[in-house]
Formats: sequence, C-alpha cells, structure tokens
Amino acid sequence: MAFSSFDSAQRASGPMSDINMVPLIDVLLVLLVIFIVSAPLMTHAIKVDLPKTSAVPLSPPPEAVSLSIDAQGALFWNGEAVSRDQAHARYAEAAAKRPQPELHLRADQNVPYRHVAMTLADASRAGLTRLGFVSEPPSAQLPP
Repeated sequence: MAFSSFDSAQRASGPMSDINMVPLIDVLLVLLVIFIVSAPLMTHAIKVDLPKTSAVPLSPPPEAVSLSIDAQGALFWNGEAVSRDQAHARYAEAAAKRPQPELHLRADQNVPYRHVAMTLADASRAGLTRLGFVSEPPSAQLPP
C-alpha cells in the first residue's frame, strides 16, 4: 500500500517510484517458516528389516595360460619355448586342473594357418575347452 499526502502540490510532482518491500518480506518469512518446519521431516529415517543371507565367496577366476606361435611356427608356453610334444603334456596337465585355465592363443599374422589349426586341435583333443584368440587393435592412424 502506498502512502501519499493530501497536498495537491506534492501529488502533481509525479508518481511514487519506491518499491513496496512489505509483500516481498512477508513471502520470504512464510517460506522460511515452511523450510524450518519441513527440514526435520526430511531427515527422518525409516526402519527397514533387511533379509539375512549366507553368501559363499566366489571362486577366484581361473588362471590364464598364454600360448604364442611365432612366424616360423615355434610354440611358446607363457613365454617359454616348448616343442609340440611338450605342449601335449602341458595341455593334459592344464585340462586336469579344476577350474580349467583359459588358453590365450597369440599367433603371428604371418604364421601359416595349419600351425594354428594343429595347435587348436591338440588342445581340444587334450580336453581344454576354454580357448581364446588374442589380437592387437589396429593402429591409431588410419590409412588415407
């Protein structure tokens, strides 16, 4: 509500340019009271009875065996050079382990495929079931 005088000389000077702050302060005080009342309600915790379980810890992941074949067809078991007969014995040992290890096959891109096929066949015959190929992603630079 604006207050003005009844003097006609002052009324003729122009409109009142002051902002009436009373309604703004009233709204802010009401919002403050609402916040003060509702803030404790937001921190109220709800009691929940959660179920009890008897979880068995997961078994550790199986070991990984790296089997590499270079460009000449030579075999490497975890970086150690082995012959094909020694590889047969290691396949049988790995197949007997529980859990069975994963066989990661890394073959040179220039090796003839028959070396890779013979290695896979030998490992499969020995009872290894977890076989995987390891490759390298293409280089970051793409050809133009």
